[in-house]
Amino acid sequence: METVTRIKVRYAETDQMGVVHHSVYPVYLEAARVDFLEHAGLPYHLVEARGVYFPVVELSLTFRAPARFGEVLEVRTRLAELSSRALLFRYRVEREGALLAEGLTRHLCQVGGEGGPHPRGPPKGPGCATLRVALGHGPGRLRAL
Repeated sequence: METVTRIKVRYAETDQMGVVHHSVYPVYLEAARVDFLEHAGLPYHLVEARGVYFPVVELSLTFRAPARFGEVLEVRTRLAELSSRALLFRYRVEREGALLAEGLTRHLCQVGGEGGPHPRGPPKGPGCATLRVALGHGPGRLRAL
């Protein structure tokens, strides 16, 4: 499954050179990831309301070309790996088909009570199992899509 999230670059997201600042891209990836989960039938606010969290433990970005104020970007998101304890998303940020950046985020699956993730780390419970069932996948890892 791949989703495409459209994002219009705001002036506040650009630097003095008129290009999107590198610190903004993780925000774009987060918006795309939330959109992906919603399309998978798992709105993230409802996932968190059930005490399941997906904290980011790794983030990587490679920049290929600049984005500028007013442009409409497309963030292509896919779930590349899914195990019982973690998931990995891959992203492509494009403008009219041209690749601007590509990246990944790795997340732990944590189950916690009210107020945040469980302090003892990843659960043996239903964190990623919930996502696997929603996406219609059996046990084990997804092969790279």
